[in-house]
Amino acid sequence: MEAIYNHQAIEATVQKFWTDNNTFKATEDPDKEKFYCLAMFPYPSGRLHMGHVRNYSLGDVISRYQRMQGKNVMQPMGWDAFGLPAENAAIKNNTAPGKWTYENIDYMRNQLKSLGFAYDWSRELTTCKPDYYRWEQWFFTKLFEKGLVYKKNSTVNWDPVDQTVLANEQVIDGRGWRSGALVERKEIPQWFIKITDYAEELLDDLDQLTEWPEQVKTMQRNWIGRSQGVEMTFVLADSTESFDIYTTRPDTLMGVTYVALAAQHPLALAAAKDNADLAAFIDECKNSKTTEADMATMEKKGVDTGLKAIHPITGKLVPVWAANFVLMDYGSGAVMSVPGHDQRDYEFATKYGLAIEQVIAGQESDDISKAAITEKSTLINSGEFDGLDFEQAFKAISDKLTRENKGKVTTKYRLRDWGVSRQRYWGTPIPMINLANGESVPVPEDQLPVILPEDVVMDGVTSPIKDDAEWAKTTYNGEEALRETDTFDTFMESSWYYARYCSPNDNSQMIDPVKANYWLPVDQYIGGIEHAILHLLYSRFFHKLLRDVGLVNCDEPYKKLLCQGMVLAETYYREADNGAKDWIAPTDVEVLERDDKGHVTLAISKLDGLPVLSAGMSKMSKSKNNGIDPQKVIEKYGADTVRLFIMFTSPPEQTLEWSDAGVEGAYRFVKRVYKLAHDFVEMTTYTPVADITGLTLNSDQKKLRRELHKTIAKVTDDIGRRNTFNTAIAAIMELMNHLGKAKLESAEDKAVMQEAIRAVVLMLTPITPHVCHHLWQTVGGSDLHVEDVSWPVVDQSALVEDEKLIVVQVNGKLRAKITVAIDASKEEVEALGLNDVNVLKFTTGKTVRKVIYIPGKLLNIVAN
Repeated sequence: MEAIYNHQAIEATVQKFWTDNNTFKATEDPDKEKFYCLAMFPYPSGRLHMGHVRNYSLGDVISRYQRMQGKNVMQPMGWDAFGLPAENAAIKNNTAPGKWTYENIDYMRNQLKSLGFAYDWSRELTTCKPDYYRWEQWFFTKLFEKGLVYKKNSTVNWDPVDQTVLANEQVIDGRGWRSGALVERKEIPQWFIKITDYAEELLDDLDQLTEWPEQVKTMQRNWIGRSQGVEMTFVLADSTESFDIYTTRPDTLMGVTYVALAAQHPLALAAAKDNADLAAFIDECKNSKTTEADMATMEKKGVDTGLKAIHPITGKLVPVWAANFVLMDYGSGAVMSVPGHDQRDYEFATKYGLAIEQVIAGQESDDISKAAITEKSTLINSGEFDGLDFEQAFKAISDKLTRENKGKVTTKYRLRDWGVSRQRYWGTPIPMINLANGESVPVPEDQLPVILPEDVVMDGVTSPIKDDAEWAKTTYNGEEALRETDTFDTFMESSWYYARYCSPNDNSQMIDPVKANYWLPVDQYIGGIEHAILHLLYSRFFHKLLRDVGLVNCDEPYKKLLCQGMVLAETYYREADNGAKDWIAPTDVEVLERDDKGHVTLAISKLDGLPVLSAGMSKMSKSKNNGIDPQKVIEKYGADTVRLFIMFTSPPEQTLEWSDAGVEGAYRFVKRVYKLAHDFVEMTTYTPVADITGLTLNSDQKKLRRELHKTIAKVTDDIGRRNTFNTAIAAIMELMNHLGKAKLESAEDKAVMQEAIRAVVLMLTPITPHVCHHLWQTVGGSDLHVEDVSWPVVDQSALVEDEKLIVVQVNGKLRAKITVAIDASKEEVEALGLNDVNVLKFTTGKTVRKVIYIPGKLLNIVAN
């Protein structure tokens, strides 16, 4: 065994061993308890960042630990390879998205392997390859046949210069992020999947997810947004036309003073034909932002349509306005407005001089002339409903509307159907055919997959498959037809990849039900909190679809969820002449001074020696140039050091602050473990002991064993149950302090040290697997490689104390510590304490007035 820790040689050798022996290949074994651990797969952006390293280190520690618990572990890896970033990068680098993506995958795969993650690489999947997305296309056609897929016109952000649809995030100050053109609101045909059919089940089944963070479940509940309210009809005066509204506050119905329609509502569009102001307003709304955040803060605008609606109970006529805060895509595109009890309605009514009526009693401090009264209370000014509270009014008003066929109680969901159409190129082609008569039909199964051409030229404006008229041409039943040129939302690929991992190489079916039902649900899923809503919700929905066609049995895809925190790093900059900040990489900065709180107060650039300013800790990002390249750290310190630092520095769900000093400290600890093991096995007088329990140990040896097995118990609980890896590592570090001071004189000393070193290696194996694999070859005492060795077991007998440490005080001040037998009597303890040499210094020549003994803890001597 080499005396010096050489991380590069050790890690290269061990990784080759894992590859050559398929150490982490997983196969179904009905006789073993399975454990499926999955971290959210990466987008192949070019290279790993520290957020990736943290995410995958967490999963790897859990996987390796569960393997050592005797479970049949599967931990796969793949690539979420479609999406707009590849198109943008291809345009920037004058290449094709496919070529750019595959090159990135090759580089990132090598990075993952260099970190020693225990992946079953035989299960690797890439979502942009036809062998993956053909089954996504097949499944979509089956959903169409089941009536869960439909096509309708939907309003989108349209860039008239780039001729493309933009996501809300790509619209900056009303202009396209790339062209700078004013964005238009445009209706185009879009494909939808009926997730709303599963809204109630998606909401109710959150109660099954007892091992998910409550924060995530709350976010999903709010997104699905179940509410009970009343749907009612307003009839237009002097007309047979009507429109419906939905409200969760029917108790305020008697306070309706106007109704508001979306600008695109059919009634508003019809009224605009004879109303130039209304037509101009509708045109203006086409370019309005429609995110909820924007709607909440933007100026409320509207135009009177000239229409009047009949109040369904009072019969009064109320004006009908078109308003920019009502969206056609939500509900019926019409709302009843109660300015007395809704602040948005209040601001609109105040702006346009509309009536404000109070029908809910408020508190003494409430003043309806200043603001709406929004809390629920007793009804006033409401005729027959006066004096009723919210629940009573809800029932009485809804009953009346129901009897008169003007409304009904109904449950609604905030959730909207999933629009899966994207007009970009780099995605899965939607497997539909558009016929000449306007109908759309699925691509026949024997024509799947619809292949996305990869040898293309990106012009930065339109999709190559939209530009290529020949690509879309096909036939159906002998007649000419056109393939759909939209591609799927990339959430489609990430919604079912976890299931495909169960049989990734099966070319005959989407999922092998036998294998899927062995591995699923995923026992541990790991990913960022930013995916708490859309990805996880869509994935849960997709799983229920898979269940309902008989491919899986369980109701939910992920049993336990861990959301890791972000990785932060110091940020440095200089101010440019124009006031902008020029960000400088932390690796190019030398810190000269810090204050007592650790904040940087003086730093210079390593490149020119001139001062730079600190902006504190911030999430690692390209924009602030503060990302740390994992590869450089691995080369300098080794993968084990990186993994140890990542796991030790912070609890997994909290942010992690990158620290060069912390990395160096982790490196020193790995070397310390290595040296302890090396020095021990190099002792010429040492003979390995098979069973330590047969030896007679002295008090120091028993104490060290007790520390060892207390540590095993704590680390087992911290990793296995609590997932507090940082405290587990801290406990091992504390044990190492005890081992560093232990005697190695007798055979019993060496036997205890042997047991302790083996346990340390085993406990660190999930965290620093390379060095532990290497060390186990010499300290392991078995022919097994460390990956096949069981987790250390706590010896309960070692935890039993036969001695106690007693603190001895004289007149309340600590003077000595004595060790006594666990069953020592009060008299024996007093005698030992009174005769201790350090105690005698403070009692000689004095009279002992009183001796107070707290059993097993404290002896206090009062003397004067």
